[in-house]
Amino acid sequence: MPTSLHQHARGFTLVELVIVIVLLGVIGGIVAVFMKAPIDAYVSGGRRAALTDVADTTVRRIARDLRRALPNSARACSGANGIQFIPTKTGGRYRAEGAGALTFNAPVSSFNMLGDNASLAGAPLPLDQIIRLNDLIVIYNLGPGVPSADAYSTPNNYSAVTSLGTTSGGETPINISSKLFPLASASNRFHVVPAGENMVSYVCSGNTLSRFASSAITAAATCPIGPAIATYVDCGNTTFTITDAGNALNRNALVSMRLTILDSSSTETVTLQHEVHVNNTP
Repeated sequence: MPTSLHQHARGFTLVELVIVIVLLGVIGGIVAVFMKAPIDAYVSGGRRAALTDVADTTVRRIARDLRRALPNSARACSGANGIQFIPTKTGGRYRAEGAGALTFNAPVSSFNMLGDNASLAGAPLPLDQIIRLNDLIVIYNLGPGVPSADAYSTPNNYSAVTSLGTTSGGETPINISSKLFPLASASNRFHVVPAGENMVSYVCSGNTLSRFASSAITAAATCPIGPAIATYVDCGNTTFTITDAGNALNRNALVSMRLTILDSSSTETVTLQHEVHVNNTP
């Protein structure tokens, strides 16, 4: 006789499903509340780190340029928020006595540099430190306090290289455009300004910080806007302050920079302050 098997299947009702969905939503909402703050902090921290990196890279680039500025040449831009200076590529000492000496009582067209123009202690010099045609030889730059010894003035204290002789006996002849230099250096030193960059200007305008390199030295401190090195800059809170500029009695001038960078939505800012000592000793 066949036996009847009764199978009972169990499931869940629509009410139970709704209760589960509601409970999962409540639990998810609670978790989201507790997770939101750490996630926002992480995202904000990453954004601030990126802004800080941009600001730090920018001020360090300016500082690197300023450290090679010709003594007593740093000055504020006229009518613009920026700084301007005359860069140098290298320097040396000139012969003060005997054959090949640099004299200061009449115009000269050549003198001997003590040392080799292409090497130091037998090791080749970097290409950007070798004196080349059309570089400027500057001697004893004292700044605006002494107009006759100021590279920005007319007459000035620099002359262009026309050619270089062969190093012999540890000295290198340097031929220049005929020039009567106004003052001798107490330590027989000279500075070399690269031919392609006679003046460098950093200007903050709008929301952009730019660098412009000029191939001529001018008396006016006008600072043109050049290629951008940083964008989203708050120029209203970006400043350049020069202390003891052109004061040869002080060994160093102090350039204080305050740079404020915005994020792309202008809701987050990072401000860096940086100080650079610029050599005043001519």
